[in-house]
Amino acid sequence: MKIITVIGARPQFIKAAVVSRAIRQMALHGIDMQEFILHTGQHYDDNMSDLFFRQLAIPVPRWHLNCGNNMEEMKAAIRPVLESERPDIVLVYGDTNSTLAGAETAHALYIPIAHIEAGLRSFNDSMPEEHNRIVTDRLSTWLFCPTRTAVENLKREGITRNVFHTGDVMYDATLLFTPEEDQQQAILQHFGLTSKHFALATIHRASTAENISALSAIFEALAQLPVPVLLPLHPHTAKTVQQNKILQDLLNLSQNIRLIRPVGYIEMLALEKHALYILTDSGGMQKEAYFQHTPCITLREETEWIETVDAGWNRLAGTDTERIRKAVELPFAKQPITDFGDGRSAQQIIQILCPNDR
Repeated sequence: MKIITVIGARPQFIKAAVVSRAIRQMALHGIDMQEFILHTGQHYDDNMSDLFFRQLAIPVPRWHLNCGNNMEEMKAAIRPVLESERPDIVLVYGDTNSTLAGAETAHALYIPIAHIEAGLRSFNDSMPEEHNRIVTDRLSTWLFCPTRTAVENLKREGITRNVFHTGDVMYDATLLFTPEEDQQQAILQHFGLTSKHFALATIHRASTAENISALSAIFEALAQLPVPVLLPLHPHTAKTVQQNKILQDLLNLSQNIRLIRPVGYIEMLALEKHALYILTDSGGMQKEAYFQHTPCITLREETEWIETVDAGWNRLAGTDTERIRKAVELPFAKQPITDFGDGRSAQQIIQILCPNDR
C-alpha cells in the first residue's frame, strides 16, 4: 500500500510526526505500507517548517512544492505528482489550504482520501478553515474524528460511513515529545522565565492577525495582565505589526509583553506546561493547553474544541480588552476530558487503513 501524505502547515507537521512513526512501525512488522510526504510549502519559514522536521524526526518530504498559501498553485503542483505516483491513499490533516488542495486533487483523480481530524466545526462560516473542513469531509473515504462531538457533527450532516472516533493524534504527540523535566527547566532558563509566573500568547489567524483593531485590543489586554506575557510572533502577525505604527507603539510602550520569534514544538510544549495560562486564537493550542493542564483563554468567539470549554479548561473571550482581562481573573472549573484517547490514536488510524489481514 502506497500512501502520499499532503502537509504544509505547522500543526500538520506535528500530527504527521506520530502518524508517520506508526506507519514505519507497521512496515517493520511486515505490513506492506509505504508513505511518501508531499510538502506544499504553505509554511516556509525555518521556525515554522524545517525546524519541526528536524525536531520531530519526520521523514524528509519527497516533494517540496514551495507554493506558499495559494490554493490553485497547490492543486496544480499536486496533480502531476498524484498522476505519476497513483497512491492507494492520499492522507490529509485538519483544515488548511494544503488539506483542501490535497483532497480536491485526489478526488478529481479518483484516489481515496483519509482525513485525520475530521468532523470539527466552529459553525462560523466566515472562517476559511470551516469551508476547508466541510468540503474535505465530503470528499473523504475515511474520516478519523478526534472527539465524539466531531462524530455527531458528521452524523448531523448525513455522513456516517467509515467514520471513526480514534482520539486525537495531537495528544499522542504531546505524550511522545514533551521533554523531560531538566530540559523543560533549561528552556525556561533560556527565556528567563519562572514556572507559573508568566503567560503564553499566540496570534496567527488571518481574521485576527490582519485586523488592526483586534490586535490593538489584544495587545492592550496583554499589557494589563498581572504576569509577564511571552508572545512568539507569527510571521503573519509580525507583518501587520511592521506595517502599523499604532501597533508598534503599543508593543514598544508595554513593559509586560515580550516578543520572541516562533519556537520549535519541543520548546512550545515546555512553555505551555509551565505557563500560568495561555491566550491564543489557535485551535491546536487550546487542546495542548488542556493536555499540559494549563488554563486557556481563546481569543475568538467560537471554538472547534467545545469539550475544552464545557470541561472548564478553556474560556472564549473574543478580542475585547475587558473581556480578555476578566477571563483571566475568573476561576477555571477544570474537569477531565476523556474524548482525546489514550495516546495511541495514530496506531488505531493506521490499523484501520491497513488491517493485518488485508
